[in-house]
Amino acid sequence: MAENLSFFQKVNENFDKAAKFTDYPKGLLEQIKICNSSCHFTFPIKRDDDTIETIHGWRAEHSHHNLPTKGGIRYSMLVNEDEIMALAALMTYKCAVVDVPFGGAKGGIQLNRNEYTESELERITRRYTYELIQKNYIGPGIDVPAPDFGTSEIEMAWIFDTYLTMSPDKLDAIACVTGKPIKHSGIHGRKEATGRGVVFGLEEVCSYIDDMNQIGFDPGIQGKTVVVQGFGNVGYHASKYLTLTEAKVIGIAEIDGAIYNPKGLDIDKLSMFRKETGSIRHYPDATLLENPNDIFELECDILIPAALENQITAEIAPRIKARIIGEAANGPTTAKAHEILQKRGVLIIPDTYLNAGGVTVSYFEWIRNLSHVGFGRLARRYEESTYNAMFRAVEKATGYQFSDVERQTVHGADETDLVNSGLQDTMVNAYQEIRETRMKYGKDIVDCRTAAFINAIHKIAQSYMQLGIFP
Repeated sequence: MAENLSFFQKVNENFDKAAKFTDYPKGLLEQIKICNSSCHFTFPIKRDDDTIETIHGWRAEHSHHNLPTKGGIRYSMLVNEDEIMALAALMTYKCAVVDVPFGGAKGGIQLNRNEYTESELERITRRYTYELIQKNYIGPGIDVPAPDFGTSEIEMAWIFDTYLTMSPDKLDAIACVTGKPIKHSGIHGRKEATGRGVVFGLEEVCSYIDDMNQIGFDPGIQGKTVVVQGFGNVGYHASKYLTLTEAKVIGIAEIDGAIYNPKGLDIDKLSMFRKETGSIRHYPDATLLENPNDIFELECDILIPAALENQITAEIAPRIKARIIGEAANGPTTAKAHEILQKRGVLIIPDTYLNAGGVTVSYFEWIRNLSHVGFGRLARRYEESTYNAMFRAVEKATGYQFSDVERQTVHGADETDLVNSGLQDTMVNAYQEIRETRMKYGKDIVDCRTAAFINAIHKIAQSYMQLGIFP
């Protein structure tokens, strides 16, 4: 694979590699991988100092085999049409891999958010939303954005408010965007969903004895050393939940440097330090690495790139010590780097699977918004009364009296419990399908990335054939 291909071309190259293992007509395969629509628009924004600046924004809808389309909005200076189309394509395959019934989409604005005030960002976000409405690129049954790199629940609240103001459908307008604040009908667990999904995925990957023996590991994630590149929303939550599984996060990198402590990092303490100082540099309980790329060379079991695309290059790949790479970011590994790592026997868990926690819980939020009923509300008290009846039956039959502490360990499932349960079930089932595909074609022939693409192609092709577009 060539290293000088564009991001979208690299995604399509991975698609073509997987398509060779299918027997679908060429026309159907071309329809699956092409980007159905892409829009680039510009608009003026008045800065706080009364100057006028032109803003560039994009939205791409890659596939309409399922509606609505779904994908985040990112604010970055790297945003361009090719990147947005590539990320929209990855969203299509990601949704298919984890059986979320959306087509893929993506949006972005070309800016460095650190150069704008909050009031300026609000005006930019609201005007961007207006452009999406005018061009029919947003709506509960059309295209549903979510947070991505450089955006958060705050921007999603602005998007929702703008859409609600202009939409004639006030009842379901709330489902026009996901990743909203809880007070604006967001869902518990969405903010940490991508990072938590990474951990659920890695736990499942590490549970297979034969696969772990093949790379020289004992099964289980407990005790494994982890390095994380990126300490944004995904990197932070992945790190936090990894430590709860008794894995040891020993290194974290940000754009201005990296830190390392072989005994493990206290993630909550580090997060607080960054909030106070604005950086992870000079964190007192770690060694500072001035070059953030040095993080890739640390001795560790698992490496998690959780920042932007094209971070692991052919130059960096030979120096990586990790035996498992968990792609928490979109497209973090270049094609040539992937080949180098594969030849060295590194197990690469692809973004099309491992990064899917966010869109999975966004799907739950979308369902919740359309149903207008919070998860757990109808059944929680019934479940608690059922559990208490079981306690009483056991006590009557055995004479044993449960303590208050023992009784409190069992409760009816609330929204967070149900969201996390659904996310874990999704990640477990999706990896089992990927592994089954590898076993079918041979693990030495089909890697996890190709297997994920094969599964996605099958599911999308079936959707098109059910629509009667293809025989």
